[in-house]
Amino acid sequence: MRYFRNIVAMLVLTVSPGVAFSQVKPLDAVLSEYKYPYDVHFISLQSQNNDIKMAYMDVKPKNPNGKAIMLLHGKNFNGAYWEHTAKDLSAKGFRVIIPDQIGFGKSSKPQNYQFSFSQLAENTKAILDELKLDKVIVLGHSMGGMVATRFTLLYPEKVQKLILENPIGLEDYKTFAGYQTIDKAYQAELKNTAETYKNYQLKFYYDNKWKDEYQPWLDLIAGWTLHKDYPQVAWDAALTTDMIYNQPVCYEFKNIKTSTLLIIGTRDRTAIGKDRAPKELQPKMGQYQELGKKTQREIAGSKLVELENVGHLPHIEVYPKFFKALYDFIQ
Repeated sequence: MRYFRNIVAMLVLTVSPGVAFSQVKPLDAVLSEYKYPYDVHFISLQSQNNDIKMAYMDVKPKNPNGKAIMLLHGKNFNGAYWEHTAKDLSAKGFRVIIPDQIGFGKSSKPQNYQFSFSQLAENTKAILDELKLDKVIVLGHSMGGMVATRFTLLYPEKVQKLILENPIGLEDYKTFAGYQTIDKAYQAELKNTAETYKNYQLKFYYDNKWKDEYQPWLDLIAGWTLHKDYPQVAWDAALTTDMIYNQPVCYEFKNIKTSTLLIIGTRDRTAIGKDRAPKELQPKMGQYQELGKKTQREIAGSKLVELENVGHLPHIEVYPKFFKALYDFIQ
């Protein structure tokens, strides 16, 4: 552990002044000092010989319309970034369930865990079982889109409608990029700083245009890098990167029978392993303006809403356009 502490100390000392680091505060593995926008609940799970806790928010409307929607976060995020979406959905009468997946946000960070989308889907179902919710609308963003896809395939009877917002996994990254061992992925994660996270997001999410509203979601993951717990977080991040690379869902879109909406920001270029792919293949990865149309053709009867010149986070970058597309589909 001394080795890990030294790494974290070096990360703190080598922070570049080019990012708004005054806002970045050290955050422990389960974000215990960070307040989520709604009350956080926990469900205890015994999974793979681990006693773990899964965090979730349960936002209940004042005037229920009888429908519930579950919002699934992406890899570099947690449930907190759904605050605005949850507020407006609740105002429309929807009950909103927002889990933090195991390995993310305020949920446990097990160090001996075989991450799979099937396992994450089962964990997620446990929350619905706890709440006695038989049927929900499911919205997944980024990696959450892969979780939502697997959840829908495993438990179609529970999914009223499916919405995929700039999901990753619309292509098989193994066909472009070479394999990276978990050990190498872990070492790469340990090198992350606020600056490296921001540079990645600028390149793939925001087309080199930074707005103040992006900062809180950078601060959350950057804060981890400044805490002694970061090796725990980095290890799970390496495991989940391996999961995304090795467990594509794109071949099974044809099996989805649930009413589905794709909300796609066409400027997005996110792709796992792009930096490891041959240079001639890199420009072909993460072409969301093509992948959205391709996926719509594969999911029978699905609807596609393309948001031109929008990146990886429509619900942050162009919230009114995102919410209109979402509400028109689920009302």
